[in-house]
Amino acid sequence: MIPPQVQVNDRVEVTQTVERREGNWETTVCGTVVKLEEQPTGAWFAHGVDGKLWLGRLELRKEDGELTTLILDRGTRIKIL
Repeated sequence: MIPPQVQVNDRVEVTQTVERREGNWETTVCGTVVKLEEQPTGAWFAHGVDGKLWLGRLELRKEDGELTTLILDRGTRIKIL
């Protein structure tokens, strides 16, 4: 799930879309990549490695210093700035 071209310290724009029947929700956040990794969920039913579902997680430091963690899915687009 984590695009190989994205590296720590890259400045990125991440757009995430949630598909809904009433119309899609879309949000965009910009920041500097602090950490990117895959971590397991707590889902016991996922049938993945060690019985867990592994999700890509991207931690960003926004312009104001706030840290935010994004879960990467098929509705996520990452643009390197």
